Amino acid sequence: MAEIIKKTGRKFSGRGTAENPLNRFEKIEYIPEPEDCDEDAPLKTAFYKDTSRSIITYNNSPDIPFNAGINPYRGCEHGCIYCYARPSHEYLGLSSGLDFETKIFVKENAAKLLRKELLSPRWKPQTLAVSGITDPYQPVERQFKITRQCLEVLLEFRNPAGVITKNHLITRDIDILKQMAEYRCVGTMISLTTLDAHLARVMEPRTSQPTRRLAAIEKLAAAGIPVGVMVAPIIPGLNDHEIPRIIKAAAKAGAQSAGHVILRLPRTLGPLFENWLERYFPNRKEKVLNRIKDMRDGKLYTHEFHKRMSGEGIFAEQIKTMFNVACRKANFPEKTRPTLSPEFFRRPGAEQLELF
Repeated sequence: MAEIIKKTGRKFSGRGTAENPLNRFEKIEYIPEPEDCDEDAPLKTAFYKDTSRSIITYNNSPDIPFNAGINPYRGCEHGCIYCYARPSHEYLGLSSGLDFETKIFVKENAAKLLRKELLSPRWKPQTLAVSGITDPYQPVERQFKITRQCLEVLLEFRNPAGVITKNHLITRDIDILKQMAEYRCVGTMISLTTLDAHLARVMEPRTSQPTRRLAAIEKLAAAGIPVGVMVAPIIPGLNDHEIPRIIKAAAKAGAQSAGHVILRLPRTLGPLFENWLERYFPNRKEKVLNRIKDMRDGKLYTHEFHKRMSGEGIFAEQIKTMFNVACRKANFPEKTRPTLSPEFFRRPGAEQLELF
């Protein structure tokens, strides 16, 4: 695991960042005194009960291939430094830094809420993303099994779902995913950012190592479950040169499709990422940042639709070409995602109701 030492001297083993930047909605910042910090005590993750009254969220972005999704957790212990979801923690009054990866909100009633919403006649059967923001298979899923419970509900209703993760833990649920695949209502994507174990440790400290993610692809494919690889995020000057090797390795493991997304650094994520580069890759920092700006109209981030996921300019085109060539060599189809169908959707108990 990566080990980060803050200015206070305290060690943060296995964390993506050592910082807790000020919440943009707050005017007061609490900074503990060095003497209040136990330098030898590991920073533990705290879990809180999420009291949300609904589980399905909607979006109208033309950049995202789904309109609805579920997120069993808020915050993510994986600690990926590049995670675009980090700023979402600020809506909870917390920081996008350490708070995001050490203060996790757990939706214990997620499966119950999902069942209620799928039973409603207002629900129009469609593909649900699991999940669209934080990873549904982060470490605590081993304990709470909330994602598994949600998959059980989706199987019962035969509602299509697209599952994306960077954790080998998804293989635990092959029994459910295999049944969903029989009704063409599931597709899985394994996020594989790098094949470099050291880079993965410092960039995605609590995720499964690259070899384990390839093993997950192999197991899913062997079970007849549609599985693809998501090369995301692509960071120019850091991991973009790995694209052909990642695609080749994923195809060899059994992946049937591929997708990619260029690094996004919304709001407070930009400074966090800059500081991370300075800490681990100071010699590459300027090159990486300059290439990002070349793809973002001179900025670290642009939010315009049709641009924010892919970037613009010569480096963006080079990445796109490299990715497409690698996919052709791997015999991946141009349409990179499996076709999911709500054809077999059903509302359990509806058959009995029709008798009255």
